[in-house]
Amino acid sequence: MDLGIAGRWALVCAGSRGLGKACAKALVQEGANVVVTGRDKTTLAATVQELEALNPKATVIGAPGDITTEAGQKNALEAAPVIDILVTNAGGPPPGNFRDWTHETWQDALNANMLTPIALIQATIDGMISRKFGRIINITSLAVKAPIAILGLSNGARAGLTGFVAGLSRDPEIVANNVTLNNILPGWFGTDRGQQALESLATKHGLTLDQALVQRLQAIPAGHFGMTEEFGATCAFLCSRFTGYLTGQNILLDGGEFRGTL
Repeated sequence: MDLGIAGRWALVCAGSRGLGKACAKALVQEGANVVVTGRDKTTLAATVQELEALNPKATVIGAPGDITTEAGQKNALEAAPVIDILVTNAGGPPPGNFRDWTHETWQDALNANMLTPIALIQATIDGMISRKFGRIINITSLAVKAPIAILGLSNGARAGLTGFVAGLSRDPEIVANNVTLNNILPGWFGTDRGQQALESLATKHGLTLDQALVQRLQAIPAGHFGMTEEFGATCAFLCSRFTGYLTGQNILLDGGEFRGTL
């Protein structure tokens, strides 16, 4: 299937590793030009080389910096001539007990997982409207649908972003001009973040990593963690020419873990 995005310009935040990298790979394979951001220059440079090797026809640019800062956002936005596709992504805040979270802790979480995506949307959406094509994908979390107590910072910040997107995505000025906004809600994937979460689970319940892994997999009907390739392919499809009628949706990729009807 030709997704119709060859030659489009995409900005993939935190795209040097994990789920962001999976999205960048899928977009490059479809012929999109991609700007990827990352805080570690060495890791970012290696990712750029890997992406370039996937498709010599696609332009890949590394934009080093922290995307949650104004300087990082400016550097990323200026790296491409236009932004047709925006994939927002940032590392989730740490788990913990809500009694220990200060005002500064909350500010950090909200900035990374709510305010930064909104700022990037604000910076790119009018250009998308004028060109009558735009795809905005926010990588959020299963916790939006199934909150986890120790992930309260993530629950709150990502739910706030989800509410904002729900309203904006249905604005006739936006969606009637072929600009859509959707969220992908990952469950457990075999990423560094997934490993950290598994270690936290083991520590909390006094389990070995193997025991924690067995407990986790028992909660997932699919019986395994998600593959990053699956995630990237889903992201690429949501960015395609076929999704002009799909907006304001929360796409769960969790192996069936969320047991709800709606």
